[in-house]
Order: sequence, then structure tokens, then C-alpha cells
Amino acid sequence: MSYRHITSEQRTVLAALLRAKTKQKKIAAELKKHRITIWRERNRNASKDLRYRATHAKQKTAKRRYLANQRFRRLERGPKLQGYIIRKLKRYWSPEEIAGRLHKEYGRTVVHHQTIYTFIYEEQPQLTRYLRCQKGKFRRRRGTHKRAKAREEAKKRRIDTRPLTVERRTRIGDWEGDTVVGPRGDKSALLTHVERKSGFLLADKLVRALAALTRTATVRRFKKLPRRLRLTCTYDNGSEFAEHERTEIALKHQTIIYFAHPYHSWERGTNENTNGLLRQFFPKKKSLATVTQEHLDRAVRLINSRPRKRLHYLTPSEVFRGRCTLD
Repeated sequence: MSYRHITSEQRTVLAALLRAKTKQKKIAAELKKHRITIWRERNRNASKDLRYRATHAKQKTAKRRYLANQRFRRLERGPKLQGYIIRKLKRYWSPEEIAGRLHKEYGRTVVHHQTIYTFIYEEQPQLTRYLRCQKGKFRRRRGTHKRAKAREEAKKRRIDTRPLTVERRTRIGDWEGDTVVGPRGDKSALLTHVERKSGFLLADKLVRALAALTRTATVRRFKKLPRRLRLTCTYDNGSEFAEHERTEIALKHQTIIYFAHPYHSWERGTNENTNGLLRQFFPKKKSLATVTQEHLDRAVRLINSRPRKRLHYLTPSEVFRGRCTLD
């Protein structure tokens, strides 16, 4: 079997698993790599503080590969060829015409036109004025922003793929999540999770509604629950839930995350209605910057101990904790 290097995506997953303090043997099984490979990757690409960060690891790997491939960079190591190309460029020859002419004269490929473009943009940017098209360097390798957004959307599990048992509310352990925000200019937010069958509410204060903070709060909160009480979670399409894949990894794929369709808030009606109850304590015009976790916990206790008509006037706490059952 041929050897395959660790990919950029695998480095991201590795960093997340290490932050979650996952054992090296389990990491190796998750990434389908030998445990020695994981050990070498951690030691080779660790930061100065000995912590492994995906971004830093990718930068160190790219730098090593760049230095290792210097001997193959023909233009930098061939001043005669470099001078020939510069002269032809100044006569308004295109890189493809230069490469083609060299191939015709020598009967083989001397230099690829893509290599000439790389040489111009990275080493001799002043030569770009001799190019016919005065546009940007290149189109992004992975496409436009629109395509990048489409790829991110494709990674999301839509609500259509949820098990029917979630829709029917036949079990406890299926959640809906969202954030409650303050007035314009207020960066603070409240992260809410509501269990679909019981209406049991969990809430956390966020200094800012950022994806990383949302992920950290969600993982910390859900890890306190037994596995049987955190089976699925359905979110809206806010950017604060962009790290849903890393959230699943941190929860060891024991909680499956789904997303409602854009602008279909009614698909998460339980969460929307419960957020309305929370607004009784934290009105829309009130800044959330001064709200503490203690204030939030008090409001959550009051909401969870309030009887509900749809629960036959039982409280969410009673149903969630199994003290009472619905007829």
C-alpha cells in the first residue's frame, strides 16, 4: 500500500481531537493513520509552546515543501533561460508562446507556461505590464466565493434527513439550538438549546456570537449530559454554527447535528417559542452585555419549572428528568 501524507483537512481534525484530549490511539483510528505517524506529526509541527495548531502546522509543512523543491525551480537556477524569457516578455510574447517556441526549438518541454506565470507573479511582478490580460493573478484554485459557500452548504445535514422519531417527539434527547441577540451594536448573545419533547431549556452567555465560542459552549454543556439525552440537535443557518463538524468530533459523533432550511424558522418551532419565553426576562431592547450567567441560570430555572399546556401541565424539568411521563 502506497504511503499518503496527512492532508490539510486531517490536520484540522487532529487539532480538534487533541484539544478534546482524545487518546492518540483513538486519533490514529479516526484518521486511519498509524499512531507513530500521529506522534511524528505532533512533534514536527507543534508550536513553540508545544501545542498543536492546525494553521501553524499547515504553514510549517508548506514552508518545508517549498524549500525542498527549490532544486526543481528551473528559472531561478537557470539565468540563461531566465534572461531569454524576460527578453521575450518585453517583446510582448505570452508565456504560452514562449514555452511553445522553446519546445519547437529543442524538441522537448524546456519550461511549462504555468512556471513562467509563477515566476512573473512571485519573482518579477514588474513584468506583468507586458502580459496581454491585466487582471488578477489567477482565479482561486477552489473556485469563487459562491462555490465555496455551496461546498459549505453541502456539508450540512438537512432537516429532511432526520429520523422520523425526532419529528414525532417519541423520545427525549433531540434538541434545537439558536442564539438570542441584543440590540444593534451589542455583540453579546445567549446560546439556547431546547429539548423537543420536554421543552427543557439550556442556555449559555456568549461574549460574542462567534463560531469558536459557540462550539466551546455547546461541547461543554452537552458533555454534562448522559449520551442518551443528547442524540441530535437542529440549528438554523447562522454563522455562529459554522464549526458544527468540529462540535460533532468533540462530542465523539454521539450527537448528530442537522440544519433547518434557510428562512424556515418554523422548522425549529420549539426553540423559537422558548426563546420568546426567555425574552420576558431579557427584552429585545435590553443590552445583553450586562447579563451574567447567574442571571441567565435564574431565568432558565423559572422557565423549566413552569407547567406547560402541551405537557398536560407538567413542567419541562419533570418530563426531562423522568419524574413524570406523558399520557
